[in-house]
Amino acid sequence: MTHKIAVLPGDGIGPEIVEQASRVMTALGLDLALETAQVGGRAYDLHGHPLPPETLELAKASDAILFGAVGDWKYDALPRELRPEQALLGLRKSLGLFANLRPAILYPQLADASTLKPEIVSGLDILIVRELTGDIYFGQPRGVREVTEGPFKGERQGFDTMHYAESEVRRIAHVAFEAAQKRQKRLCSVDKANVLETSQFWRDIVIEVAKEYPDVELSHMYVDNAAMQLVRAPKAFDVIVTGNMFGDILSDAAAMLTGSIGMLPSASLNERNQGMYEPSHGSAPDIAGQNIANPLATILSAAMLLRYSLNRADAADRVEAAVQAVLEQGLRTPDILSEGTTQVSTSEMGDAVLKALK
Repeated sequence: MTHKIAVLPGDGIGPEIVEQASRVMTALGLDLALETAQVGGRAYDLHGHPLPPETLELAKASDAILFGAVGDWKYDALPRELRPEQALLGLRKSLGLFANLRPAILYPQLADASTLKPEIVSGLDILIVRELTGDIYFGQPRGVREVTEGPFKGERQGFDTMHYAESEVRRIAHVAFEAAQKRQKRLCSVDKANVLETSQFWRDIVIEVAKEYPDVELSHMYVDNAAMQLVRAPKAFDVIVTGNMFGDILSDAAAMLTGSIGMLPSASLNERNQGMYEPSHGSAPDIAGQNIANPLATILSAAMLLRYSLNRADAADRVEAAVQAVLEQGLRTPDILSEGTTQVSTSEMGDAVLKALK
């Protein structure tokens, strides 16, 4: 059976890193049909919208999406609904990509690249499960209004709405508990239940779902404490489950524990395991076109694509082993360069992974 993969490079360094991941996927010898389409700022320039209908239709018709990155400062003056980042939100909502899986793994070869002491991060292996289609990012009403009463009467006021439906919390909790069952059987639910009604509701539902997973140890932590513990004792965590906004922040903090956000893949899945796979970093327009970006997070995202959407764990293992081999050889892009290692370009890192695959 041929698997259809939508390839959406996007903006900034997106095309450079996606090219390397596409080369790796093609080299595996699987029956894949890769089709490229524009998204983000490039799509706006060509079609007047960051998520053109033809791109969305390709994504819907594909088994999985390999995504680069979107965004550039030159689009900041556009109306919010036309900015490149809206393509991400549109894809997540249209495809129902509610579960974001972000592993934070410190490869032994990169222990010195982390800003934390090696003894704090060595052996790090965390999985953050972030709810992706609800919370304050999508809540309505939202906007800017004029205050008509109270101490701020006559002033403009910006407002957003945080809310979660019970079904949204239940389904992401199931994903997190099932992930924990395959790991160390420990799940930490992160919220702000001491302040937010939405968070207290989240916590109550997670506790109810926990009854279906008696083999998993459930704990709870406020988001501010979780942020502190991630940099104090990160290895105390196994699986973290949290809402959209808190997950956005915590996953980037966890990324730096590994030495570089350029090493972190991610998967965003719907209920059919159709997924969008992308590096956790952004478009980095300041280094775009220089052939210095780290493609490993995108290549590892391709491995997650193989594992979760195509059910090819064997091929995923091959890709991950190739990345390990390249790191063992001491090859590094500038973001993970350290004393005694060899600097390579984006394309050279791709070449090395391809060679290691063979």
